[in-house]
Amino acid sequence: MDAMVQSFERKQSVAIVGGGPGGYEAALSAAQLGADVTLVERAGVGGSAVITDVVPSKTLIATADAAVAIRNASSLGVQLFAKDDRGKPLTPEVAINLAAVNQRLLSLARQQSDDMRSSLLEAGVRIISGHGRLDGNGAVVVSTEAGGTDFDRIEAETLVVSVGASPRELPSAQPDGERILTWTQLYNMKSVPSHLIVVGSGVTGAEFASAYMNLGAKVTLVSSRDQVLPGEDQDAAAVLERVFQRGGMTLLAKARAESVVNTGEGVVVTLADGRTIEGSHCLMAVGSIPNTA
Repeated sequence: MDAMVQSFERKQSVAIVGGGPGGYEAALSAAQLGADVTLVERAGVGGSAVITDVVPSKTLIATADAAVAIRNASSLGVQLFAKDDRGKPLTPEVAINLAAVNQRLLSLARQQSDDMRSSLLEAGVRIISGHGRLDGNGAVVVSTEAGGTDFDRIEAETLVVSVGASPRELPSAQPDGERILTWTQLYNMKSVPSHLIVVGSGVTGAEFASAYMNLGAKVTLVSSRDQVLPGEDQDAAAVLERVFQRGGMTLLAKARAESVVNTGEGVVVTLADGRTIEGSHCLMAVGSIPNTA
């Protein structure tokens, strides 16, 4: 912190490209230290972490857990009944309105983004909406759209690049936003998929596989490694796998996906060993690439 204070005694102007968690904290801290701060963000303060990733995904998980709690309420002695026209008790079914769920998720994410934006403005940060790119060592060029010709040029003594990452896409499994999806496109679905195939068993793939299983979808998780959450503790991964299997999820370990095809009425995932899996939708969760291009 002392080094930052000494730095801002010499350098008072800061331009930050990217308004995700890193860019937000950098802008807020720099402004509080007395710097003249400009933040460039193309989607909204909070970035993908708030708008399409961490915040909505964790809210989706909480919603799915609530659905499971309702289904299991009878085991705790809590019973839900409705009555038919003759007054006979009926046991209601738990129904998921995914369109309403997704609308709520995105609304909560947008509210948090707006709150973060307000905090920056109150701290004196100048926020510019657009696509930023570096112009040498002392300036940022901002256009209203990627590759656009209308732009502002912001000169600053200190530049911070905090551009985050986007879902990695495979040439043989191109997301189309309808049947083959990245995790940023899941929130466009109007109903729970009948059979979701999740390719990738890292944190993102495991989270969404678990959430949609608890929402009532049939889920197949395809992992190219020998366990869920590769690289994490083996005992913890084994517990997680047992929970998934107990919930009805199909786990395919050491199964690398070669291609995914939208058939119009579903998807076909072809594995490296020649096996195929048919489902209604496919989530590609094969990592991220930095937005440095």
